[in-house]
Amino acid sequence: MSTDFMSLHRPGIGNAASYQVSGKPFATSSLAVPASGSVALEVVFPQVTKFITINNTTAGIMRLGFSDAGVKGSNYYLIPASTTFTAEIKLTKMYLMSNNATPLSASVLAGLTNIPATELVNSWSGSAGVG
Repeated sequence: MSTDFMSLHRPGIGNAASYQVSGKPFATSSLAVPASGSVALEVVFPQVTKFITINNTTAGIMRLGFSDAGVKGSNYYLIPASTTFTAEIKLTKMYLMSNNATPLSASVLAGLTNIPATELVNSWSGSAGVG
């Protein structure tokens, strides 16, 4: 086999097979999500994700962003109180912050691909709609 053939079939951002298999589990609970205006909580994944699930375990509204600037600015998604949000999305990091002055708590579950985090430089930071 040529090395060109092998490079076409390695795990990578554009390799569909990397997303067709089940993800390796990544879970963390009891995350302290800071109040709005504070330093956002950065959740870093060791590989590119296949999916993410965030459980807002408190009574406040939570911001989910894909860059620090996005979660502090206007490029974020609101997760209502006591709600779980799931998305099939490729990331290496995400940011959580309360939508008001009250700190919150969250749990995160993700399915990881075999794609190294280095394949997704900056995890979309600086992209339109991300910040």
